[in-house]
Amino acid sequence: MCSLYFSLVLFLILLAPLSSSTYQNLSEGSSLFVENPGDVIISPTGTFSAGFYSVGENAYTFAIWFSKPACLVHNCTVVWMANRDHPVNGRRSKVSLLGTGNLILTDAAQFNVWATGTASQTSVQLQLNNYGNLVLSNSEGTILWQSFDSPTDTLLPLQPFTRYTALVSRRRKGNFSSGFYKLFFDDDNVLRLLFDGPEISSVYWPEPWLVSWEQGRSRYNSKRIARIDSFGNFSSSDNFTIRSMDYGASWIQRRLIIDYDGNLRLYSREETNETWIVSWQAISQPCSIHGLCGENSFCRYSPSTGRKCFCLQGFKMKNQTDWFYGCEPENDFSLNGSDLTFIHVRNADFYGYDDFGVFSNNTFKECETGCLQRAQCKGFLYRLIGEVFYCLPKNLLRNGYQASSFNGNIYIKLPKSYISNKKKELLKEINLDCPKNGTIKLERSYAKSQKNVIVKFMLCFASALGGVEIISIFLIWLFLNRARQEKNVAKEGYLQTATGFKRFTFDELKEATQNFSEEIGRGGAGVVYKGMLPHDRVIAVKRLNEANKGEAEFLAEVNTIGKLNHMNLIQVWGFCAEKKHRLLVYEYMENGSLAEKLSSNELDWQKRYDIALGTAKGLAYLHDECLEWVLHCDVKPQNILLDSGYKPKVSDFGLSKLLDRGKLYNSSFSKIRGTRGYMAPEWVFNQPITSKVDVYSYGMVVLEIVTGKSPTEGIKFVGSAEGEEEYVSVTRVKEKEKGSNSIESRIAEIVDPLLGGNYDKQKMEILVAVALDCVQENRNARPTMSQVVEWLLLSSH
Repeated sequence: MCSLYFSLVLFLILLAPLSSSTYQNLSEGSSLFVENPGDVIISPTGTFSAGFYSVGENAYTFAIWFSKPACLVHNCTVVWMANRDHPVNGRRSKVSLLGTGNLILTDAAQFNVWATGTASQTSVQLQLNNYGNLVLSNSEGTILWQSFDSPTDTLLPLQPFTRYTALVSRRRKGNFSSGFYKLFFDDDNVLRLLFDGPEISSVYWPEPWLVSWEQGRSRYNSKRIARIDSFGNFSSSDNFTIRSMDYGASWIQRRLIIDYDGNLRLYSREETNETWIVSWQAISQPCSIHGLCGENSFCRYSPSTGRKCFCLQGFKMKNQTDWFYGCEPENDFSLNGSDLTFIHVRNADFYGYDDFGVFSNNTFKECETGCLQRAQCKGFLYRLIGEVFYCLPKNLLRNGYQASSFNGNIYIKLPKSYISNKKKELLKEINLDCPKNGTIKLERSYAKSQKNVIVKFMLCFASALGGVEIISIFLIWLFLNRARQEKNVAKEGYLQTATGFKRFTFDELKEATQNFSEEIGRGGAGVVYKGMLPHDRVIAVKRLNEANKGEAEFLAEVNTIGKLNHMNLIQVWGFCAEKKHRLLVYEYMENGSLAEKLSSNELDWQKRYDIALGTAKGLAYLHDECLEWVLHCDVKPQNILLDSGYKPKVSDFGLSKLLDRGKLYNSSFSKIRGTRGYMAPEWVFNQPITSKVDVYSYGMVVLEIVTGKSPTEGIKFVGSAEGEEEYVSVTRVKEKEKGSNSIESRIAEIVDPLLGGNYDKQKMEILVAVALDCVQENRNARPTMSQVVEWLLLSSH
């Protein structure tokens, strides 16, 4: 009888979710079940539906899609997903609207993978309107949450796109998880496309080498909002406007999407047509999109064959299933210059932020020799523009493309022995090795249901009480011991997981530095030692203080620098997090810090100008090109390191701050950061902290580059109006009146005497003018670092 009763109850429980319904709205206490394909919410006109959408074998997301024209639920046009990166099980998963006002998505009746996080004291309901917006509101009509505020990769007509939202592409065709491309408003209020790849990120639209106004964009707006209207017009607050080819037809379905290939496209179709037509796209040349083929590869495009990727000679694919990871060397290329040569690839270039510099009027031999002498130089571009030959050495081979219309040739460094032994084509087309069964198993486990647990437990307890007690004690001890071990392992291994750097043991670094014997630098956070890894790789090891402050700075540096990659930022190769030891492993900079070299005779005026420009580029990258807004907070000559060619690299991010790009400023700093003399007035007067604090510090550094004087020493003028010597603090220089007594007109009196009068007066005046703009007390009057780079680049030609 008990068995019959139990079977009946179980049958009723299993049967209950199988009843499906189509909802005009979802009221509190109701749920949509994944087992029931008919459990959907539809818009009043039936154009849109919301429910569970199949994204793979036994994998579902809560999504919104076009349901007109009619489509199969696994083959519809999706416009929004709640859990694109965390699909749920095809059994016992559900979306529930709770009486508390919270909408939750539960995986297999065990895990809550997504929720709106809303609450209401009055009744609530979930509705899908005719614009494709899923709205959660209360009985008073107040909107608690709506899908329009959190888009995935698609923007629908009348859906606002703001400073608080972003479109993120899919990973690839058929894979709905988050990809590498992003549409967003940057800090200059300009709409941009960004490639955020596995190892590097860069802006590629609009063209980053052009200033915004040259492309019809305006920074002078505060709204940061864009929208498509129902007629096919897309307009943005930065003056960017487009019209679809079918502009004016309000009955046509439209959607703006950032596709998995990184292009921004506007699609259109009639409601009765299954085919979407591209009615506008941002980029006409697919190979100009960053990251499509990865590192050490080229992209080619033709209308007949489409886009194709090729590995360079001497390189092979890193991942046979994904071009985003690019190609890697087949052999060790770390040889002396005499053992290396170059292969020639016509009509090709690697573009982006990968150049050591731009050198004009260099002969081909000078360009080739310069690259051979630099260990980091991977190749160089040599091209004729007008009547001038330009040489552009490359330290990264990224964003490669080859087109017959490009007037330039690239030369790639390879071992001579490899060239003589291998006779291959310069570029190798490789087809992706896509398995027939592309299923990816999610790393997720579910608790199994237990039947008759109490009965089984009582039988076991009665039959073997003593054995259970012994086993229980042993298991508890084992569990606690393992938990302690896992806690320690997790703590020690967190950084390796988060950053992907090489993890060193303390003994390895102790041996590499010969027991930390050669000190090359010292700061408030710790001491820097010179070391040598196997294969004669020279490193700099920063050993942080073992106090809590040192550990906090360690975490800040690793988590910040791990997201950055720029030729003017120091590279971190690894770390050590062993017990109380906290160490960072940097690339070794042969010429030490700018502070050291300013007191020597090694820096001529050209080197000083290039150091100011390179430092500005590094800071501009931190401020404008990272997904997160990075403030350095301690820009000074001691933190600007110089490589063998005196190229600057900004270092020491121990005081840096990662901020949300959605915020104009941040005042959550718990303490004043920086070094006396280089700190902006905002720190002292407790004003909001923005990227302009770094601009101020940079201005002070540039003044020191010109004068050779630190901020506390002052600038000495000889022969004042009274015939006496006059000392002016560099922090007050900006207050001097323009005219015959201005600092620009008295440049000879302030330039570092170590230059011996041998300098370009115009270039020095430019540096002083830039510095004075940067150190203005009113932060809003200071330029951005990107503007500084533009000024210095224009003045360098």
